[in-house]
Amino acid sequence: MRVAAGALAAVALTAGLTACGGKSLEETGARGGGASGSGGSKGSLVIGSAGFTESSLMAQLYSQVLADAGYRTSVTTLKNRELYAPALEKGQIDVVPEYAATLAEFLNGKQNGPTAAPVASSDVDKTVAELKKLAEPRGLKVLPAGGAVDQNAFAVTKEFAAKNNLRTLSDLGRSKLPVKLAAGDECAIRPFCRPGLEKVYGIDITAVDPKGVGTTPAKQAVKDGTDQMVLTTTTDATLEDFGLVLLEDDKKLQNADNLLPVVNAEKAGAPEIEAALDRLTKALTTDDLIALNRKVDAERQKPADVAKEYLRSKGLLKK
Repeated sequence: MRVAAGALAAVALTAGLTACGGKSLEETGARGGGASGSGGSKGSLVIGSAGFTESSLMAQLYSQVLADAGYRTSVTTLKNRELYAPALEKGQIDVVPEYAATLAEFLNGKQNGPTAAPVASSDVDKTVAELKKLAEPRGLKVLPAGGAVDQNAFAVTKEFAAKNNLRTLSDLGRSKLPVKLAAGDECAIRPFCRPGLEKVYGIDITAVDPKGVGTTPAKQAVKDGTDQMVLTTTTDATLEDFGLVLLEDDKKLQNADNLLPVVNAEKAGAPEIEAALDRLTKALTTDDLIALNRKVDAERQKPADVAKEYLRSKGLLKK
C-alpha cells in the first residue's frame, strides 16, 4: 500500500519523534542501495526513500540523474518520515523525494504542535511557500515542485459511475446515494476524508469500512459491492484491475501534494544538484507515476530498472 503520499496517513504520524530523532541510520533499520555513477568527481550523495513503491522509484530516479550529473550516489531506505526527516536535517541523508502539502503539515506539527492551524491548501504555490518557511530554519532547501501529484482520491466502480451519471464528487453528493466508504480508521475524523466529503460535497457516508487506504481488500470490497467507494491515491496503478474509476475532486478538498525534492541545504544545496533534479521534476507527470508504479507493483520490475528506462525515454541521461 502506498500511504506516504496520502495526507491522511502521513500527517497524523507524530508520535515517537524524540525517540527516533537521535538514532543513526543503522539503528533505525535503514538499508543502503548500491552506489551509482562512474567517477563521482563531484562528491557523494545519499538519497532517502520511505520504502513504498513510489518513494523507491523516486529515489532511484533522483539517484540516477544525480549520478549522471557526476555525483556518486546511493539510496538509503527508512520506513517513514519520522525517521528520514531528522536524518535529512542532520545530513545523514542528503536528498529525499517529498510531497508538498504532507511535508508542510508534518513540519507545521513539529514546530507548532499537533493542533496547529493548517498551512497547506489546494494551491501548490502557496503551499510550497509555507513549506519553505518551515523547512529553511531546519537547514532544508525545498526545490521547485512539478506537475506530478499524489494525493488522496476516491474511486467507485465504472458501472456505479455510469449508472448514476457520476464524474465528480459533486455529482455523488447531488445524487443523495448512500455510500459506505472503504478507508483507513482515521477517515472518520480526518477533514480530508469523511467530514470533508460530508461538509464540502454533501455526500451521504453511511459508514467507514476500515480496510485501509487503497489496499487490495478495500478495492475488492467496492468491486464486490460491499462498499460503494474507496479512499485511495491519484497514482494508484491498480484501479483498472478492479474496474474502478476516480471521481474528480472538483471543489479542491484535497491539498496540493505535488512531488518535489527536498535537500540538506549545506550538503546538497549546490545549483548543479538543483538543476539536475529540476529537469526530472519538470518532465514527470501524474500519468507517468501511475505507469511507473504499475511496472513495479503489477509487472514486478525492479525500481532501478524502471527508473533507468524512464529517464532514457525522456532523454534525461547523458551516459
